[in-house]
Amino acid sequence: MRTRLSMAWILVAIVLGAVIGSALGEVIGFALPDGVVQQFFTKTAHIGFDPFQLNLGIISLTLGFYFRLNVIGVIGILLAAYIFRWYA
Repeated sequence: MRTRLSMAWILVAIVLGAVIGSALGEVIGFALPDGVVQQFFTKTAHIGFDPFQLNLGIISLTLGFYFRLNVIGVIGILLAAYIFRWYA
């Protein structure tokens, strides 16, 4: 019997796929000799915004959000989505 997974679990799996994939891409990039293939695996897309500070008098908050995603990270996201397709 199949059960419906919550959106939180799906989001966790996709983020985990991105993290593991990006880390694996960095390891593969460092293991390869300098060249086009290494640049392909280590080139990242930077998505997000820089930290900004919000001073409320009593408390000061610093907020920021930043993704560094490489090719293997995208493959990890797609793989996690494909795997969760079988469980949803």
